[in-house]
Amino acid sequence: MAAFTSALLSILARAAVILSVLSGSSMLAASAAAQDLAGEVTVDSVNSEVREKLGTIRQQLDSFSAAVQQDTSDDARLAELRAQAEEILAEMRAASDTLATRVQQIQGRLDVIGEPPAAGQPPEPPLVTEERNRLLNERAEINAIVEDAENLSSGADRLANSITTIRRNLFTQTLFRHTELSLALFSEAGEALVVEVDRLGNTIGGWLSFAWRFKAPSLFGAMGLSLVVGLVILTGGYRLFASFIWRENGEGRPSYLKRLTVAFWSTVIRTMSLAAFLAASYLLLEGFSVLRPDVAPIISGLFGFIWFVYFVSRLTHAVLAPDEPDWRLVRLTDKGARLIGWAVILMAVVNGLDYLLGTISETLNSPLVLTITKSVIASSIIGIVLIALSFMRPVMSTDGDPAATGEPWPRFLPLLLRFMGGLLLFAVIAGYIGFARFISTQIVLTGAVLVTVYIGLLTGKAVSKQEVFGRTALGERLAERFKWGEVTLDQVGLVAGLAIYAFALMIGVPLILLTWGFQIADIESWFYRFFTAITIGNITISLVGIIGGILLFAVGYIVTRWVQRWIDGNVMARSQVDAGVRNSVKTGIGYLGVGLAVIVGVSAAGIDLSSLALVASALSVGIGFGLQNIVSNFVSGLILLVERPFKVGDHIVTGTTEGIVKRISVRATEIETFRKQSIVVPNSDLINSPVGNWTHRNRVQRSEIPVSVAYGTDPEKVIAILLEIATAVPDALQNPEPHVDFLAFGASSLDFELRFCLADYSDGIRIRAEVRIAILKRFELEGIEIPYARQDIMILPRPGRSGQPAPGASDDLIQDGAGV
Repeated sequence: MAAFTSALLSILARAAVILSVLSGSSMLAASAAAQDLAGEVTVDSVNSEVREKLGTIRQQLDSFSAAVQQDTSDDARLAELRAQAEEILAEMRAASDTLATRVQQIQGRLDVIGEPPAAGQPPEPPLVTEERNRLLNERAEINAIVEDAENLSSGADRLANSITTIRRNLFTQTLFRHTELSLALFSEAGEALVVEVDRLGNTIGGWLSFAWRFKAPSLFGAMGLSLVVGLVILTGGYRLFASFIWRENGEGRPSYLKRLTVAFWSTVIRTMSLAAFLAASYLLLEGFSVLRPDVAPIISGLFGFIWFVYFVSRLTHAVLAPDEPDWRLVRLTDKGARLIGWAVILMAVVNGLDYLLGTISETLNSPLVLTITKSVIASSIIGIVLIALSFMRPVMSTDGDPAATGEPWPRFLPLLLRFMGGLLLFAVIAGYIGFARFISTQIVLTGAVLVTVYIGLLTGKAVSKQEVFGRTALGERLAERFKWGEVTLDQVGLVAGLAIYAFALMIGVPLILLTWGFQIADIESWFYRFFTAITIGNITISLVGIIGGILLFAVGYIVTRWVQRWIDGNVMARSQVDAGVRNSVKTGIGYLGVGLAVIVGVSAAGIDLSSLALVASALSVGIGFGLQNIVSNFVSGLILLVERPFKVGDHIVTGTTEGIVKRISVRATEIETFRKQSIVVPNSDLINSPVGNWTHRNRVQRSEIPVSVAYGTDPEKVIAILLEIATAVPDALQNPEPHVDFLAFGASSLDFELRFCLADYSDGIRIRAEVRIAILKRFELEGIEIPYARQDIMILPRPGRSGQPAPGASDDLIQDGAGV
């Protein structure tokens, strides 16, 4: 509990330290790599830097070893020393990597120079011999440094293991230390209590007098700033999370999700606000030099006690809701919820006072029997309360009336409560006070944290269910603001549920670890290793690097899209470039930007591309067989974008497909037919097959209108009429000028064809229809006949046997060709 309290009050101040540890452990390797790439570092400078670093590390190890030997009872100090020893190991690995890189470079240059000439061979140039000797000497020097570094790494590893062993033994001794309980012990504790109360009064009185006389401005300044910080945090929390904190009565029984959400967030937000206020108050008092060393632990313990009791009371009120049964998360009667709530708060107060009074006794150097007696009383009270709870009948009956008489607990729960209460009382009677104190703390504090985390997980599970997030107040607000549909809201709800999971675990797991005796340094070390060095076999994964790579890729992708829009909307639009060129430039910029973003992201993630050689070879085999069509389409897409045989907006004809090009992507081209059907054609088909493009160079198109007139019509008159009509068309080009061709003598007509050019082919259907109407009207006015198709039918008699027509033969029709 003491470690938990100190961790709570120093968590804000150590955040910067965590970030500096995360960013600074690989500084040596990064600096050396950057200098080596720039060509600005020499061999001697690298070696001297490494030697200096090794000397500093050797001094640190000696000081750590001395500190471990001097004090083996301060668990927090031992945890810090172990974390620092692990930092030394990380620095040794970084130095070894730097030296290994240099050794590889030396070996590469020695391989290029080759072995010295054998006996009888011509001598080599003196410069070559000098260079080989220099490289060999440098390699020997580096090997000596590497050996020294390995010795230091072994020493740091042994120190870390010894600290772990000492801490394990210290925890075991503290937990299972046996104390003989007797009347003399309690009598001695009573006398020590009188002395402690007197000393506590003198200490607090002397501190207040000192602060009033010499630190009054600092005291009032710290108190004023603390109040401002508290008001800002509480007010901001209420304004931002009011809907997640306040219970709205009078609207019927709220939904299960609403009850879970209010219970979890009202507990977490208010508790975190109070924790931030208390931590700010402590840091400000300490920063203004108001706290004296003999008072600071007492104030820290008092703030921790206040936070702990408030946290348990808020959680109890959120889950049990003694006065608001509609918001209750468990099936308890009103009386049962009220009694259980008071019992839980009583255990929290007793357990918190045990650690607060223990801190006071330790600060004032009171006899150990006083601390033991306080723990005996606290553990006994908690054990008695647990046993008393097992005999209650708090469960709500099946009729659902919270005011009715309750039913007993489920069968297993009374047995569990009696077992835990009996275990505490047995440990106290047997003299294992440390064990009893530890168990009581886990029952109260760890139980409260686990209940909070469990409610948070249930809240995340409820939010992530399908079609649930959209019915929440936040979901309705988002849908109204951004016009999101049900599918998008479900996806956002899934992300929100996962975020709640992560938030609950990030809060709960460190608090549980602190209650189980782990120090902040342990959690920092695990946090650092988890995010920077997860080892799987021979592969080391850095979550920080991966997240950084993903963020850099996202930034590169967003910048690429912005550059695409800016160039397309400003540079290309102002240059009046056609849509096809704009699409090609935009697509090329997109490919280039995304490619660079991928390279930067992969490099930032720390992924060694050379280790993917096996994967690349496997991909090469796959490309040679199953992926050759994909690669062919990809290359064809690049050719289409560069060569531009057609572009977006062109009217093309390919095989059985005719339409407008809508999009040219890496793998395929989208063509929209005039019936609004989208056809996706692989790019390789467009490269390897003939493609007709109506708008490749320009949009000029020649239109032809065939015209037939009856025999006997003056052809020159027909030609003049057709030319007059074509010349009168405003959209027809006069250069080349329209003309009429006399094509043929048809079976029943004279066939002509009017030909004229249009500036825009898209107007062809409309203009040809208008020209046909004009021709029809003009022919009717001039009396020119457009004949029907004719067919001659001959009726022949059917000869009889004597050569005379058979009777009734004239009624038979003999048809030629296709019939009548």
